[in-house]
This record gives sequence, C-alpha cells and structure tokens, in this order.
Amino acid sequence: MTISSIEGMLQQLRGLAQVAGGGSTNQAPAASTEGFAGELQRSMQRLNAVQDRAYGQAEAFEMGKPGVALNDVMIDMQKANVSFQTAVQVRNRLAAAYQEMMNMPV
Repeated sequence: MTISSIEGMLQQLRGLAQVAGGGSTNQAPAASTEGFAGELQRSMQRLNAVQDRAYGQAEAFEMGKPGVALNDVMIDMQKANVSFQTAVQVRNRLAAAYQEMMNMPV
C-alpha cells in the first residue's frame, strides 16, 4: 500500500462525509493538528456527527414528532451506515499497511 492510495482513501472519506453531512454547520471544531492524524480525527468527528444526526432523526420519528418522515429517517440511517462501513474499511487498510511496513526488511 502506497501513500497515494492512502491519500486516495482520505479523499473518498472527505467526499463521503460532505455528502452524508449535507454541509451542516454543526460540525465539531477543526482539529488543531495537521497532516494525516488531523485529517483522520476530523473524519471521525464527521462520522460521529452523521451518526448522531441519524439517531436523532430516528428517535424523533419514534416519539411521533411532526415533520419527521420515515423516508428521511431511513436515508439518514443508510448514510450513517455507509459512513461507518467506509471508516471500518479505512481502518482495515491502515492496519494492513502497518503490518506490511512492519514486515519489511530493514
């Protein structure tokens, strides 16, 4: 696994987070760190925001609040699911890259 493929995965995460988040302004403040660790932290914060929104919508629907449609709840839940599955795949690939680097001869 190369740096360019990791950067490609980060780009996919950014795009997915923007689509799933709908451009909301309720995001957590940006991480003060830069580089890969900062980007990973911001991606996890966006994932958390998407999941919180989806679970909030589901709870509002269950409580019978007006203006919350079932189709909106289902779409938000699917967005949260896709975001989570993407994060799991990124984690798996990062772990595999780490293992590959550790097995390289010195």
